[in-house]
Amino acid sequence: MTFREEDLEAAEAAHYRSLTAVEADGDERAVEAALRPRTLDEVVGQVRVRDQLGLVLEAARRRGRAPDHVLLSGPPGLGKTTLAMIIASEMSAPLRLTSGPAITHAGDLAAILSGMNEGDVLFVDEIHRMSRPAEEMLYMAMEDFRVDVVIGKGPGATAIPLEIPPFTLVGATTRAGLLPGPLRDRFGFTAHLEFYEPDELDTIIQRSARLLDVHALPEGTAEIASRSRGTPRIANRLLRRVRDYAQVRADGLVTLEVAHDALDLYEVDQLGLDRLDRAVLDVLCRRFGGGPVGVATLAVAVGEERETVEEVAEPFLVRNGFLARTPRGRIATPAAWQHLGLTPPPALNLPDGDAPLFDD
Repeated sequence: MTFREEDLEAAEAAHYRSLTAVEADGDERAVEAALRPRTLDEVVGQVRVRDQLGLVLEAARRRGRAPDHVLLSGPPGLGKTTLAMIIASEMSAPLRLTSGPAITHAGDLAAILSGMNEGDVLFVDEIHRMSRPAEEMLYMAMEDFRVDVVIGKGPGATAIPLEIPPFTLVGATTRAGLLPGPLRDRFGFTAHLEFYEPDELDTIIQRSARLLDVHALPEGTAEIASRSRGTPRIANRLLRRVRDYAQVRADGLVTLEVAHDALDLYEVDQLGLDRLDRAVLDVLCRRFGGGPVGVATLAVAVGEERETVEEVAEPFLVRNGFLARTPRGRIATPAAWQHLGLTPPPALNLPDGDAPLFDD
């Protein structure tokens, strides 16, 4: 679907007016939601996914049928929920939202599916955390648009077939490898979202700045983009914090110096590492000599849960070459020592067969 430039400008102006009203209510989550793109044409980056998804939706519109089920995978904050909302908007269909952890029993899923209408879009976030009985019910619902509701228990139990109107399931997951094969194979279209490049994030930040009525110079937005870890959600969050700093401690204009000082205040360094990232590297280098260290031991040392270290800090540190995962545990790379201003110790020539220093 293609829009004329003046149509996009008019839509953006209307979007800004609604966003201003939302901000007046002081709801930060509503502000974040209002910054989301509304159509595929507004999506920045993810070119391949955008083109493939646009083709799937256009073909479904021409056939007058619901699109195939869609699976979106990738790290948090890259736009999986946004794409689900866009799918519903492009198909002019209602969107129903739930999450895998909320569906603990097959009956929970049956209750959701029984209320679906033809063409509805059902978005299930963190779908890999859905209970196994619910997964098995979902197989039939996705393939045959039917579920069997069991009434009673024991020998007297009766299965009542429940027909479901054709719908589109959009599943989102940060860990696609945890999805069972039968469930993954039932999605007609799968897409993996990649981290964004700094110039793409800069474009996103400039758009958000216009919607938030933030006056920013290109150098200021570029500085925010360079520290946003390739993630739009983080970029928009940092923009709001820099805006606060500019309003309180500057003249309201986001310049390079203002962005630099604001992000330093919020402990986001020039490479995008935050307090947790630096704490992991600092403990790994200073306390454990660069490793190898098991992730459980590392989590205790920084005072965080294992899942937080493993899912929040580690992906970014590994992707940027500060941390390496080995069978013996986590080790700091020379780049980590250099970033902390430390001198790495001489390499340890440990036999491959030695046991890890700390349990993983």
